[in-house]
Amino acid sequence: MKKIAPSILSADFSNLEDQIKEVENGGADIIHCDIMDGKFVPNITFGPVVVKAVRRITKLPIDVHLMIKDPDNFIEDFVEAGADYISVHQEEVIHLHRTIAKIKELGVKAGVVVNPATPINTLADILEYVDLVLVMSVNPGFGGQKFIESSLSKIEELKKIREDKNLDFEIEIDGGVTSANIEKISNAGCDIFVAGSSVFGEDNISGASAKLKSLVS
Repeated sequence: MKKIAPSILSADFSNLEDQIKEVENGGADIIHCDIMDGKFVPNITFGPVVVKAVRRITKLPIDVHLMIKDPDNFIEDFVEAGADYISVHQEEVIHLHRTIAKIKELGVKAGVVVNPATPINTLADILEYVDLVLVMSVNPGFGGQKFIESSLSKIEELKKIREDKNLDFEIEIDGGVTSANIEKISNAGCDIFVAGSSVFGEDNISGASAKLKSLVS
């Protein structure tokens, strides 16, 4: 099943509960939380306290994307806050097998993320261990960027590896997803679609979420 994962990075935090309820009404499947520390990426967002607040608001799975230095130091905090998925960057984590194992041992689904300039073949030795592969289709750090078209071939490559090796990880895309391009992203083999400004930037948030969902259903 294809899943829509609105990113609260683009939400109005003064009205966060109502906006999360709106995306729920629009058929959203997952709530995506972008965690940035101003070091791994040039922006600062929020930490476990906000994730814990989101957990109180919604029963939907919470997908935590760690764009931070030394993510191993914070995994337990985000698990305790209520994360259902935790994803770490291939570019940052030195002992990736160990980190993925730690996440899974804590009862949470584990994902690995690749930036636009990182080839999929760098994941060859980790794919059999992960629940999720997140392809960044913009350079991480800020919302509202334009989709990088070469991300489609990465999705296709991951889909082929998954089929050839009989693996079961989900493929997620994050960055520049809109109603204009979501169908071609889906056709490439994507399973989970992170959408920020194309949902929370619209006047009718539930309608925007529902539209994206309908285009991939």
